[in-house]
Amino acid sequence: MEFKRITIISGHFGSGKTNISVNLALELKKNKEDVAILDIDIVNPYFRTKDSTQLLEENGIKLICSEYANSNVDIPALPQQIYGVTDNLKSSFIIDVGGDDRGALALGRLAPKIKEENDFDMYYVVNKFRPLTSDSKSAIEVMREIEFACKMKFTGIINNSNLGLETTSSDVLGSVDYANQIAKETGLKVVLTTVNNSLYNELKDKIDNLYCLTLQKKL
Repeated sequence: MEFKRITIISGHFGSGKTNISVNLALELKKNKEDVAILDIDIVNPYFRTKDSTQLLEENGIKLICSEYANSNVDIPALPQQIYGVTDNLKSSFIIDVGGDDRGALALGRLAPKIKEENDFDMYYVVNKFRPLTSDSKSAIEVMREIEFACKMKFTGIINNSNLGLETTSSDVLGSVDYANQIAKETGLKVVLTTVNNSLYNELKDKIDNLYCLTLQKKL
């Protein structure tokens, strides 16, 4: 996968964007010296990038997130370091955007400078097996809501359709048409279809742009 300086990952609650963000940061680090993840999931979702703090530190990846992440305090607070995304042009960033309007609105603070620099991709993560994005129409409605809130447009789609550890190869294969339909209706490209590493070898010759994921562990 080719990276721009800034890679933005967004999608509905439970789409799996945080796990993807961590995996992409680890891949990016193979070719870039200065890599950081900015977590602007400003409500307390189930998974946070902070769950992977040790893994990120071991790989020399900086994590920027709310001081209240993984706490019992649900305060929509973001650190001042978020502006390093647009001020520090020597660093590469993965931005994990929250699955609601507040997360997208937070990204909107950075949007003017990100668009001015124009060295970014913004990927919409879809999961066929989530109840509010189970068909192309509903998935696109969520997509447009996020775009409106952050004042930015998606540049591609990541198909992360899964049922967690219960996912089968048939589940993944069955999601390809769903993702392609969203792509057709939006004019975007499906840049990746993700799959747990346990299924990768079984599917690597059957799905284009298949991406092997290591699942994030919950603290």
